[in-house]
Amino acid sequence: MSKIPEELRYTESHEWVRDGGEVVTVGITDHAQHLLGDIVFVELPEVGMTVTTGGECAVVESVKAASDVYSPITGEVIEVNEALIDAPETINDDPYEGGWMFKVRLDGDLEDLMDASAYAAVAED
Repeated sequence: MSKIPEELRYTESHEWVRDGGEVVTVGITDHAQHLLGDIVFVELPEVGMTVTTGGECAVVESVKAASDVYSPITGEVIEVNEALIDAPETINDDPYEGGWMFKVRLDGDLEDLMDASAYAAVAED
């Protein structure tokens, strides 16, 4: 069973959001990285880019496939995890801490995102 931290919010497309008030952190879930397998490349959004809820904003490539990452929220990208460029496998090893992908200055709220129990039901399907 994948780890699903209680303090995070989730999307049906397997992204997570850590609420930091005005700035939130985004990554892909433990479940998603298990499905992908060994991650070998990450394409991150540009700092300054505006992302919109449900819009493609990054790409994760594994030995199995390439997968789009969809923004769980709307806002401006203010930081990306540059360490993933040289060590994309960090997402496999530590998806919720070292494997975060980008930070967004939130334009809206997190109300439409799932809590851990709702996401657990989606991840089990």
